[in-house]
Amino acid sequence: MAHLAEQVRRRETRAVSVARAALERVTNGDDHLRAFQEVWPQHSMEVAREVDAAVKAGTHLPMAGVPIAVKAWGRTESTVARRLLAAGCVPMGVTSVPSGRTSWQTWGTTARGPTRNPWDGTRSPGGSSAGSAAAVAAGMVPLATGGDSAGSLRIPAAWCGVVGLKPTNTWLPTSRGDGLGAQGVLTRDAGDLVTALDVVLPEAGPWLLADTAPAPRTAVWSGTLGYASVEHEIAAVAYQAARRLEGAGRLHLCTEPVVRLDDPSEVWHAKREAVSPPSPPRSPSSGASPVRAAGTGGDDAAAAHMEAVLSEVDLVLTPTTPTPPHGHDGPGERMSVSLTWSFNVTGHPALTVPAGFTTDGLPVGLQLVTRHSQDSVLPAMVSGVLA
Repeated sequence: MAHLAEQVRRRETRAVSVARAALERVTNGDDHLRAFQEVWPQHSMEVAREVDAAVKAGTHLPMAGVPIAVKAWGRTESTVARRLLAAGCVPMGVTSVPSGRTSWQTWGTTARGPTRNPWDGTRSPGGSSAGSAAAVAAGMVPLATGGDSAGSLRIPAAWCGVVGLKPTNTWLPTSRGDGLGAQGVLTRDAGDLVTALDVVLPEAGPWLLADTAPAPRTAVWSGTLGYASVEHEIAAVAYQAARRLEGAGRLHLCTEPVVRLDDPSEVWHAKREAVSPPSPPRSPSSGASPVRAAGTGGDDAAAAHMEAVLSEVDLVLTPTTPTPPHGHDGPGERMSVSLTWSFNVTGHPALTVPAGFTTDGLPVGLQLVTRHSQDSVLPAMVSGVLA
């Protein structure tokens, strides 16, 4: 992605040529995938021509000509999209999100039907940033915008085998005002992620890759966070990815401290419903043990526990999801958000990267969580090894 932008800046290629090629990929692939709710051929070419004119006039555009997809919730008006467009990106269209007709949000819808997972069309890509993850995974675009209030960027990134970051909640909060979410981006690898974040979140940088990373970090593995029900194969694949990072010298896995959070369901819903209606539908029951009631400090307790853990180690590693992608009929009683939404409550930055595959060939994600406002170290932990 950085090389593509450099070629456009040097006028070795033109943004209109890049946009035309991306539109062709979308046209050829999206009838099957249904990642896009809207495709903008005319608008894309107009923006690309403007980028070429700006480059010719000597304007520096760090992401000149890079094709992007924008999530339907926020579209080009979201903070992350506006920053990318100002840097020279060219929008191809709007990606799918859930319709709101179900209590589960790990899917996407279009007028042509549900969005398909690029790895297995009978499966969901996750959500709510469903089409964004699918479009990046299928190679239609190298970059897409997303948002994450319960895992809705990290879950589709994990299920589609791409990279996704939920920043520290206060960096780029979502528009709902409940304090649970942050805007982010999805990319194919850590290098592209850093290229995008240099533009989207320069205040959180400098963003690091392996060749500029500090000494290896300490990390603790938690397969369940103390409460989640996680399929054995998912946990095993994610743990082996963590071991690969250790073998590459990126981190040292410690056996302590033990991460024991409470299921955040009640706290999450209390915070969500404290803002204006309409309230989102509740997720299916997880079958977990009772949790702290709203107003008893459950969110503060979770944040305090994470701060205590992260005072002893630099990172907490978990699977990103407890299960593989579900079918288009939904997750049933399975809690797809069970390993992600704790960090929406606590606000910690969390990165998901491809960990490997199940025996059925479905992607598995590894989640890396670190201290507030230390987001910039996360890409360096995985670049060149997992992403």
